[in-house]
Amino acid sequence: MLTPSERARYARHLILPEVGEAGQEKLKAGSVLVVGAGGLGSPVGLYLAAAGVGRIGLVDFDDVDASNLHRQVLYGASDVGKPKLEAAKARLQDLNPEIAIETHGAALTSENALAIIEKYDVIVDGTDNFATRYLVNDACVLLGKPNVYGSIFRFEGQASVFAAADGPCYRCLYPEPPPPHLVPSCAEGGVLGVLPGVIGTIQATEAIKLLTGIGETLAGRLLLFDALRMSFRTLRLKQQHDQHAAITGLIDYDQFCNPANLHEVTQLPAGAFVVDVREPHEWDAGHIDGAYHIPLGELPNRLGELPRDAEIVFYCQAGGRSARALDVARDAGFVRAKHLRGGFGAWKERGSDSQSDRLPGSEIAVTRGRHKRSD
Repeated sequence: MLTPSERARYARHLILPEVGEAGQEKLKAGSVLVVGAGGLGSPVGLYLAAAGVGRIGLVDFDDVDASNLHRQVLYGASDVGKPKLEAAKARLQDLNPEIAIETHGAALTSENALAIIEKYDVIVDGTDNFATRYLVNDACVLLGKPNVYGSIFRFEGQASVFAAADGPCYRCLYPEPPPPHLVPSCAEGGVLGVLPGVIGTIQATEAIKLLTGIGETLAGRLLLFDALRMSFRTLRLKQQHDQHAAITGLIDYDQFCNPANLHEVTQLPAGAFVVDVREPHEWDAGHIDGAYHIPLGELPNRLGELPRDAEIVFYCQAGGRSARALDVARDAGFVRAKHLRGGFGAWKERGSDSQSDRLPGSEIAVTRGRHKRSD
């Protein structure tokens, strides 16, 4: 039953014949897990809380950064440096103190995914990497939970509902992940600040429809949005479980989505010849002392500048371009080449003055696929 204060709060819902008091009670009794409290998770969380979803779970393990604020509208300048879950919970409880906000402050993994996801009615995927996206999909398939998918990059977004009864799952659309270097992250390619607001609001709408049982969801359809053209297109999707590997359990998704991990390093080996493959303006804004600078586009014509008898480590801003550089180098016979996982951004977060990441001062220093990431 709705309380008098709830009837007042949700009055505009209650006068909708499709929702009414029965539908609002379903929202109150329902639960949604939002995986990722970033660009997509922000509007999803805000609108689900405002709509009166009784229990909202948030999965994230990051802190608020100033670079988040142009698109992650859950947070303000005063939240910079705080754990996202702490700031998000406070904001959502302030928006609607009559609902429960549960937080899961850890990365979703094959060890904890089933235990976390099984507690919720609807799962909203607001992740920014393929490993977690496939993990969420497979866990939802195994548990029979609808998976509200969203993805953004630059000016384009996608949305759908996967793992619904008799509908396709994410693997029916993308049986295998692309090579990790073919799809840059939002940190490398950028994203229009309002784009996650559009796609995240669509995800919140789908979650509300799933909980209340009204309307027609995006199950069996992929919605494509182009902000530059202000256009929406819808593609029909078929259930094609015979076209991808059977989902019988959760796997090692990091290796499944990132085979290049075999040639990744998380710290700079002593004596390594380190190569920055970012653009000149990125190099000028900051780089690893002692690194050699060759922009990725110039690398194929400048391989002769690399020592064949040394261990070479490429890095970029977040890891995508350096993986491409690794392919170029290894194809040219540089068998000891590797790349830095997470790139310059991760290196800075670890602490650039750590002993393991110091480079010798004498080293030379020279001055669209269908897959999308989300953020």
